[in-house]
Amino acid sequence: MKKSQKILIGAGAGILALGVAAAIAGPIVYRDFIAAPAAEAPTLSADESTLEAGDAAEAGAGDALDPALLAGDWEVADGSEAGYRVEEVLNGTDVTVTGRTEEVTGSFAIGEDGLTLESAELTVDVASIATDSAQRDSYFRSQAIDTSRFPEASFVLTSPVALDAAPAAGDTVTAEASGDLTIAGTTQPVTFSVEVRSDGETAEIAGAIPIAFSDFGVEAPNLGFVSVEDTGSVEFQLVAAQA
Repeated sequence: MKKSQKILIGAGAGILALGVAAAIAGPIVYRDFIAAPAAEAPTLSADESTLEAGDAAEAGAGDALDPALLAGDWEVADGSEAGYRVEEVLNGTDVTVTGRTEEVTGSFAIGEDGLTLESAELTVDVASIATDSAQRDSYFRSQAIDTSRFPEASFVLTSPVALDAAPAAGDTVTAEASGDLTIAGTTQPVTFSVEVRSDGETAEIAGAIPIAFSDFGVEAPNLGFVSVEDTGSVEFQLVAAQA
């Protein structure tokens, strides 16, 4: 079996580190007191906004955005991150693992009507994704994905996403997006919900793409004391600015 087919997700939860922790402390103690808490699921709750209050006021918070402000090209900006979420089972105890990286690039094109996302391309530096365990990350990079061969994952929008009307400045809208997701050299079509919020100059985008790792030719391991679920999600929380 090729290295890239062994596992997508950091595989076996840092086998050595988790095995030692489980033997000494027990899986529940490990989960609750030793392992770092899983990252929050991406969302655009009001208290997490990266939009400046002054910008929102200038745009007229509560007033519908002028579609002309939204039309054109946008780029992924600083403050963006992407990664994965997966469930591990350690001696019968569920442990949620999340990996994150800020090495995300991409572009978006909004049509002249200001209401239609016509294209989107995102690229994630897979080799820089990190969890709370160096052992897990090493396995992920060397055997799970084999980042020497597949250093990036990508998403390309395949169907336009259209809104019926311009949202109010600072309001969060939810839409459905479809595209091609490529991981470890394998491409699969995906459809998922995405949240978007904008003040006309900056936009925030958040979502999660449910996947089965076997769809990408990846086999989740079962090592007895620790196993990894075959399903998980690719997660992203992005900031975009007009190009």
